[in-house]
Amino acid sequence: MMPEIIRSRPPCCRRDFLRAGLGALGVGSALPLVLQRTASALARRALETEDAPHRERILVVIELSGGNDGLNTVVPYADDAYYRARPTLGIPRQELILLDDHFGFHPSLQGFEELYKDGRMAIVHGCGYPQPNLSHFVSMSYWHTGAPNSGDQLGWLGRVADELEPEPTPNVIVNISGAQSLAVRSRRHAPLVFDNPERFRRKASPEQAAVWEKLSRAGAGGPTGLDFARQMAAHAASGSAFVREACARYRTPVDYGLAGGLAENLRKVAALIDAGLPARIYYVSYAGNAFDTHVFQADLHARLLMYTADAVRGFVRDLARLGWLDDVAVMMFTEFGRRVEENASQGTDHGTATPMFVLGGGVRGGFYGEPPSLTDLDDGNLKMTTDFRRVYATMIHPWMELPPSEALLKGDFPPLDGMFV
Repeated sequence: MMPEIIRSRPPCCRRDFLRAGLGALGVGSALPLVLQRTASALARRALETEDAPHRERILVVIELSGGNDGLNTVVPYADDAYYRARPTLGIPRQELILLDDHFGFHPSLQGFEELYKDGRMAIVHGCGYPQPNLSHFVSMSYWHTGAPNSGDQLGWLGRVADELEPEPTPNVIVNISGAQSLAVRSRRHAPLVFDNPERFRRKASPEQAAVWEKLSRAGAGGPTGLDFARQMAAHAASGSAFVREACARYRTPVDYGLAGGLAENLRKVAALIDAGLPARIYYVSYAGNAFDTHVFQADLHARLLMYTADAVRGFVRDLARLGWLDDVAVMMFTEFGRRVEENASQGTDHGTATPMFVLGGGVRGGFYGEPPSLTDLDDGNLKMTTDFRRVYATMIHPWMELPPSEALLKGDFPPLDGMFV
């Protein structure tokens, strides 16, 4: 059973982060006395001048790398065209987790069943973009930048971070991966990028690395006063010791499913949220092209979906246990779906439109958008019915409470109505 949701969030906004002071980060005593006093003055000033605490919402993005087969994830079992196109891979109605009189979940998605039936999961039909590209690298870059065919050098989440925090601010973005994703590339912010906390180090461009090196050597001739105290507090929170300690100390009774992979990465997200890291954006992904199921798809896809659903359900339960569920939204995507017809190798080849998933305590669950036709196809592929940037726009506004902005997504993409309560 899902733990009872704690509707009021534990006090952990930026005001509380300052109130805790550097001592809460375990570094206060290591600072010179004058800087300890300066940091305390900074915290007092923030408390004296700040308005009532504002809940800062968090967005967690999960990338299902490799092109997840949406038709065997959310199965249109009432459409005979599905079974005609997939005589081997089509999942019989009696095996599905039925959602309504037309669609059902793959039987491995028991974790998703709980979230959907609790009203915490939104499923958006037919997501894609005009003139789709079937290359993993190219299509993923379009989803990462939120600007297909543009060659944009910044990620859509990087632009969101720049809008959330116009000044360079540590720890706005966390990317749990072996390498930084284009999606989090920002003009102003350096994401925390790590996979194994024990081997953590901050990824940086040469220019950023030079700045950090200069700051680390700053002494009597470097920045002083409040600015220096801010830098010390920010870098202490973003350092590898903080991440290692938060992840090592975290204990939870919640089962995330099979250890490792997505389950372990989402557990790290929960640990950092619980430890008070003031990140607004978390990005996690599967290693490699895990969902690229060209050959003998049935068993592999079933395992991948089970791992995903169990990990996500565990994460949601953990957030509820911690009292954070209402302040965190999770968005899942993949770079493209698969072709409607199965191939001769009992798999599916690169396709186009595919469902996206949004879940959390503030989500109004159900289906959104128009299901694509299985007979009116584009060279054997589904035609997009929802531009994926509309889902992004929904996460930007209303979820992250940023004003609608064509600059963030390089165009006018209206949010989906009614997804958040």
